[in-house]
This record gives sequence, C-alpha cells and structure tokens, in this order.
Amino acid sequence: MPEPLIGVSTYLEPVARWGVWELPAALLPAAYPRLIQRSGGLAVLLPPDAPARAATAVARLDGLVIAGGPDVEPALYGAERDFRTGPPAQERDAWETALIRAALESGTPLLGVCRGMQLLNVTLGGTLTQHLDGHGGPLGATGVLGAHPVVPVPGTRYASIVPEECAVPTYHHQSVRRLAPGLVPSAHAVDGTVEAVELPGPRWVLGVQWHPEMGDDLRVAQALVAASAAGPARARTPLRDLAAPRRTGA
Repeated sequence: MPEPLIGVSTYLEPVARWGVWELPAALLPAAYPRLIQRSGGLAVLLPPDAPARAATAVARLDGLVIAGGPDVEPALYGAERDFRTGPPAQERDAWETALIRAALESGTPLLGVCRGMQLLNVTLGGTLTQHLDGHGGPLGATGVLGAHPVVPVPGTRYASIVPEECAVPTYHHQSVRRLAPGLVPSAHAVDGTVEAVELPGPRWVLGVQWHPEMGDDLRVAQALVAASAAGPARARTPLRDLAAPRRTGA
C-alpha cells in the first residue's frame, strides 16, 4: 500500500535568512517531516492559507499534524492577554483552526503537538493557562528543550500507545486550563498539568503537550500513520455538538 500522506502545518515568518536571501518564509523545523518519514508516512507541509481552503486541503490528506509554535491568541478563548504571552500569529490561528475543524468533520486522523494540542482545546471550546513555570528548557536558557515524565491515564488511546510512564522532550509555558467539552485528558505531568488530550470514539484525535519530533520514541507518530493508512473514521456526533459556546474569561 502507498505511504499515507500526512500534512504538517508550518510557521509563517515575516523575515527568514538563508544564503544571500532575507525574505518572508513559510518554514518548519526539519524534525517534523523526519518524524513522519521515520514513522512510515509521507510528509507534506501546509503553510498558512485562506481558512476557506482548509477542507479542500484536508480532503487530499490521510492524516494531519498541527505543529508547535507561537502562543494561541487569548481572544480566541475569551481572555485578556497576559504580558508573558507571545505576539499573535493570527494567520496561523485562523488557518490551523480551520484545518482542525476540517479534520474533525471528515474523520481524518489528527495529532496536535504543543501549540497544536492547545489550539485543539481552544477550537472545541476550552481555555488555556497563559503562563506556568517548570515546563520549558533549563532555567535561563532559550531554545533548549527540557524533559520531564508524563503518566498515561489508563483506558485512553494514548495509554494504549504508550502504556508506561516515560520522560518526554518539552518546551512550553502555556497549558490547558478548562478542558473543552468532548475532550478527555490522557496523560499528566507529576504536577498535574494535562500533558495529552484525546477525543474518545471513532475519530483518531490526540494532542500531546510535548515534542515527539525531538525525541527517539516513534510510537505516537507511528500510531498516527497507522490510523491514517486505515482511512478516515466517521462519527455519529457532529462537530457542532462537541464545541461549547464561547465564554468570556479564562
């Protein structure tokens, strides 16, 4: 059988530099496509585009990864911006929200990584904690991942993929605050932070707060590729019935 085609969302940066060039660029760390390739899939990058085109893009994919990146715009979950929240990435927010909705509507397997997990929660009506300590890299270092253990929740999809407690590569300062209706937590850090979420039922939908692309454990990505090879999972519950109405306040 052909390798399943897995789309991965990308950054959109106003300036990037390579060779003699300094130009706006759609980019993504190479670790993301390499993770998909190592796990048996064929990776294709999805730079921000018009949200109305998301369903057409997802219809051509077998699976979808929403990659890590900048903080989600707090206005999307009815919160005022904390001074520690990073600058907005409105084009990414709009495009990736549309991709998530298209994947959920079509039953296309979906993996959210870090920001991707947070945006999945927000898209379905949840909120975020805008800052927490202890989940980034080493104290005082930037651009360096840390590591900490996560504990799977028995009976969840994630626990069926990774049944034991294990250390994961991590770099984030935001997390799930109010879990969206329909989502369930499937792993926690030792301090209680929700580290993975999923949508029970036939849809293969999983979000992880850590960065599997930066580690050697392929099990989560292999499970995504396997689900993508099996085809879309239809569900009786419409997406509109999962998402709660927007509420003000975090």
